[in-house]
Amino acid sequence: MSLLGRDLALDLGGASTRIYARGKGIVLDEPSAVMLDERTGKVIAYGADATDGETYRPVSGGLPADGELTWRMVRHFLSKVHRRPFARPRLVMALPDTSTPIERTALSDVAFEADARRIVLVPHSLAAALGAGLPVDDVAGNMVIDIGRDSARIAVLSSGAAVSTTAVPGGGEAVDRAIVRLVEHEHGLLLDEHEAESAKRHIGAEWKPAHRHVTVHARDSETGHEREVQLPVQQIYEATRQPVEAIVRAAMETVERCPAELAADLGGRGAVLIGGGALLRGLARRLRASLRMPVRRAERPLECVALGLGRFVDDLGLVARLRSGLSWAVPDR
Repeated sequence: MSLLGRDLALDLGGASTRIYARGKGIVLDEPSAVMLDERTGKVIAYGADATDGETYRPVSGGLPADGELTWRMVRHFLSKVHRRPFARPRLVMALPDTSTPIERTALSDVAFEADARRIVLVPHSLAAALGAGLPVDDVAGNMVIDIGRDSARIAVLSSGAAVSTTAVPGGGEAVDRAIVRLVEHEHGLLLDEHEAESAKRHIGAEWKPAHRHVTVHARDSETGHEREVQLPVQQIYEATRQPVEAIVRAAMETVERCPAELAADLGGRGAVLIGGGALLRGLARRLRASLRMPVRRAERPLECVALGLGRFVDDLGLVARLRSGLSWAVPDR
């Protein structure tokens, strides 16, 4: 194994890529970003180092939007974990439940181009539910709502397989854009993506009677000067209503397509909220009111998919026990 490479789980997200190593847990967590030289177009940085210049996000909805940039980024991340020039790991990766055969092939190609020895593609909903601690092999229904950077994915699972799934574009990125528009409309200032994301995440800590505001730093488009802006939490809540309602509607439609007995299970068991969007204050409350079921946020919402994939890396027997949900195993090349 020391020659062939360690078994790894790779969570390829639109916002971040996480790598889980067998026996070690999550060993890498970096932005899914690639920085190019503006003059030559060559890659000059990946992940956490891609902070300036022309930065690209090559992954969208858990799939490669730019195949070449994605496999180069993945190979870079794998080399940071292995630190061996000829290591060829076995990889476990998440495949979106609504993906097509062409998209499945594209994801497999990325892994093999990045020098993986073998890959197993696990349905995203199964990995997310496992990472959230749900009993996925139970006959009763379980629901997971994953709000990623560029999409929201909702699934109801039973007996180790997804029974009903829905994916809607936007996700946390749509919420961030709503905050950007709020600052531009109310203050005439430009807010970048990082500040909008920071505002979204800090709402939870600021939701108190005496501190119902979030501080952001925006830029004056005419002077270029930075200004500090105080955003009332209630104002952010109202500004993000539209993208949040789209997620709520998708969740309701997912439940409506379930068999009656599974929908009844959800009435008692409820849903688990994961992903970066799960950090938006008030989202669980809105979902509870619309779905009329309990909704809770996972203990480690950002890491659930990586942790779920890691279960397959740590427990090889899990592959056999959930074989029906792993019909997308890919043989060695």
